[in-house]
Amino acid sequence: MNYGMVVLTAGFTGLLSFSLLAVAIGTDYWYIIDVNKPNCTDDLSSHSGLWRIIEGTNTSSVIPFFTANMTSLSEVERHLLGLHKVVVIMLPISLVLLVFGWIFALVSSLAYSPNLLAGSASYVLFCSLFTLSGVSIYIKYSNLAMEEFQRVVSPENLAHVDVSFGWSLATAWLSYSLEVATGLLLLLAARITQMKGRYDSGVTIAML
Repeated sequence: MNYGMVVLTAGFTGLLSFSLLAVAIGTDYWYIIDVNKPNCTDDLSSHSGLWRIIEGTNTSSVIPFFTANMTSLSEVERHLLGLHKVVVIMLPISLVLLVFGWIFALVSSLAYSPNLLAGSASYVLFCSLFTLSGVSIYIKYSNLAMEEFQRVVSPENLAHVDVSFGWSLATAWLSYSLEVATGLLLLLAARITQMKGRYDSGVTIAML
């Protein structure tokens, strides 16, 4: 397999995973609530991201995950807010780590070192765990929030509510997949350099 093609592909997937995660973090379509209530002229639908909730067409509100008064909240609300805090901390950290991972992988590929390439692969796969954890916790947070919503809202009103995860979450999942692919490609590049090193050593010994 061609070493240059493998590292170029790894560089492309790494850059794309960073871009997709940045888009996911900055957009507001992680969770979508569609309300189709008969004879209602107001737009009650909403969609939310990690930082704010968009209600109706223009109304938006910031999610107070750091500024909320915890003493006035119930146990369930505090738990939900805690989960949300973890998400908004882990995913930006993953984004920053990816920048260093991409730089490390670039240096490793130019150095043509199997050890550095293997280290870069391990680092990128470690970054992917942050993304996976953040997305998984967000799904848990959303499911718990929906359970609490179902507990306080009557079944008649719930019949007109349709909830779903949005394309921002799908983008974060795709970013995670590309992070894993990048790590595996770097491992493949490390294997190629290692095998080529053994081949070159064998040829040198044979010539002697």
